Amino acid sequence: MNNLPPDCSIGMLLGITHRKMSQQLLQRLKPYDISPEQWSVLYQIYQAEGLNQKEIAAKAVKDQPTTTRIIDLLDKKGWVRRVNSPQDRRAYLLHLTEAGRQLVKEILPIEYDANHDFVRRISSADLEQFRQTLLQIHANMTESEKQGDND
Repeated sequence: MNNLPPDCSIGMLLGITHRKMSQQLLQRLKPYDISPEQWSVLYQIYQAEGLNQKEIAAKAVKDQPTTTRIIDLLDKKGWVRRVNSPQDRRAYLLHLTEAGRQLVKEILPIEYDANHDFVRRISSADLEQFRQTLLQIHANMTESEKQGDND
């Protein structure tokens, strides 16, 4: 992270780091015609097939319109399929196609290698402390959001 001002806020550092990581992952995923944003949704469907679009949006931490746009694209590429929900005729349940399942199997090692490269030369103890710190920041933000809902 050379060339960064020493007084960068945590939010700024996280944003810069996230953008750099996404850009590097984008380069690694280019041969598969999938972006990191699309990958995150495809992976959530892989993790929990049969969920509806709203549930996938929540798991991927994306808004509904963005999730809809991504699912439309994944469907067009033949990686996911929508099945009518037996409980709600207006809702669709999301499943991977065989091509989508194969793509996930090909990309998982690429994502693993990218994440490994991102954290190389950082000790396991430091990584665990970093995870715990991020989880605490997340919890603080969630608590703050809930308090905002009560105002």
